[in-house]
Amino acid sequence: MRLKDKVAFITGAGSGVGQATALIFAKEGAKIVVVDIDANAGNETVAMVKQQGGDAVFVLCDVAVEADIKKAIETGVSAFGKLNILYNNAGVLWRDKDLEVTRTDETTWDRVMAINVKGAVWVCKHGIPELIRQGGGSIVNMGSGTALMGFTTAQDAYTASKGALISLTRSMAIVYAKDNIRANIIHPGPVDTPMQKEWDEKTKMEISAWVPLGRLASAEDIAYCGLFLASEESAYITGTEIVVDGGIMVKGR
Repeated sequence: MRLKDKVAFITGAGSGVGQATALIFAKEGAKIVVVDIDANAGNETVAMVKQQGGDAVFVLCDVAVEADIKKAIETGVSAFGKLNILYNNAGVLWRDKDLEVTRTDETTWDRVMAINVKGAVWVCKHGIPELIRQGGGSIVNMGSGTALMGFTTAQDAYTASKGALISLTRSMAIVYAKDNIRANIIHPGPVDTPMQKEWDEKTKMEISAWVPLGRLASAEDIAYCGLFLASEESAYITGTEIVVDGGIMVKGR
């Protein structure tokens, strides 16, 4: 019960890392505000949380739209009375159109930035006042190993958006430290989730062979790092980047 009596607001909680995080946080005692643009996926996560004995509410939301986020925050507070954890997990990676800058169109660039960066900004803008009312809390942002190293196969909008989240995380860690609010960011390596739907089994095997630990990350590998950062076990950690990549950054290319 590492999150007993806590309420966690999790974006992109309908699948992948977001869903795994919702389930693990609920097992550890948190009530969950499940936020997703896919109603079927979001309601499925709520049902899974309740099946394991937890409590959750779903809010349909496009994180890029400030009004949607404001309403989602209000819905979460109305349902559970407070918020303690903001978990900015929602994000998009479109390998078919997010390419190097010379081949990425303006519509793709703007939409990736709107979801991956503005989404986190709106959650924090409207969620931080709720954390302050509770005497503090934890913000966990989802970065990416791609923000820390270059790749010959570029996805520059995604990479730039995750780099922006690093700077945002550092800034919020300092600005809101006086309010006992911590902000940290996780940088996953390759994770076996629906975001990687283009990977066939051969590709997965090739990537696994490249990872020093010899496998792709599971959604739960990332979620457990998020659990640590959301809990009081990390009470003296803020403004920090945690890389969860099986050793890729140490190995290099």
